[in-house]
Amino acid sequence: MKHLILAINPGSTSTKVALFENEREVFKESIDHPQEVIESFAGLLAQIPMRREAVFRTLTTHGYQPEDLAIIIGRGGLFPPIKTGGYRVNVRMLNMILNEEMPAHASNLGAVIAQDMAFMAGSEVKAYIYDGESSGDLPEIATITGLKEVKRQGLCHVLNGRRVAARYSESLGKRYEELNLIVAHLGGGITMSVHEKGKIVDSLSDENGPYFSPERAGTLPSLDLIALCYSGKYTKDELKRKIRGLGGLRDLLGTSDGREIARRVESGDEGAVQAMQALAYQIAKGIGQLAPVLKGHCDGIILTGGLAHNQALIADVKTYVDFMAPIAVMPGEYEMEALALGGLRILRKEEDVHEF
Repeated sequence: MKHLILAINPGSTSTKVALFENEREVFKESIDHPQEVIESFAGLLAQIPMRREAVFRTLTTHGYQPEDLAIIIGRGGLFPPIKTGGYRVNVRMLNMILNEEMPAHASNLGAVIAQDMAFMAGSEVKAYIYDGESSGDLPEIATITGLKEVKRQGLCHVLNGRRVAARYSESLGKRYEELNLIVAHLGGGITMSVHEKGKIVDSLSDENGPYFSPERAGTLPSLDLIALCYSGKYTKDELKRKIRGLGGLRDLLGTSDGREIARRVESGDEGAVQAMQALAYQIAKGIGQLAPVLKGHCDGIILTGGLAHNQALIADVKTYVDFMAPIAVMPGEYEMEALALGGLRILRKEEDVHEF
């Protein structure tokens, strides 16, 4: 039976849309939202009508209507800890997003836009999220910190991480559930995850990993950060923006554009060379920090995301970690494929749907 599956993936300055007919990609587009447009809105939720209209326009431009769809899958957001897999979009989920009861992130809009599109399609078409950023199976011991009031939460690029792990497993003639893997997603934000026999049992975000990223400052020395908070130089919102969005390579080099940074490295710019060496060093430290979770039984390390296209960076990372396990480089991301295939498994009743 043929099913049309619409996948929606909101990012900070883009909304990606893809239509699949079962496993076959019909079209995939990335709708760009210029920074000045994003900054013209009074917050994240105000962007919903603009992004929803962009998704609808893209679908209809390709000759399809919402009622043609079998299912709509949105990217999951920064919810409290949830399980991997699919969740039906429900009132409780929407209220949490619309009442801003979770950290602001563009991925939160996936559920809202998917539900809006499902409403246009009629009662037969349902909206879901799949593999939200906060999903996993972290044991209690992995959540404990040195302060009783603070718990670690697993946050990573679950969609891409699980998909590249499955692809890597298939390339070895194995099932994802048979292998132990570490996945490092190297993008505008950097996250890492430990996949033990098909379950994400630990992870590092760019807030608790030992690395910065192109646009995020990453983990900072606590006392220095506290001093900065009380320095009077920044408001709370300004400092949050400095840490997430204006930090990392953008703060060190004045840009997060990988092509410009690569040109500066090639021209011998000492600041750019040192910053990229530091980035490789810290990425390797993140992988090393997670490696003990698998107690020496790691079947592979996967380097993915946009920065995995940077051959010099990847070569540098390999010099630190290639003694641990075989390394696979899978540049870019497979999130739209992951969303669509998750939706297809839901339609075929090959996996249970969770209730939020």
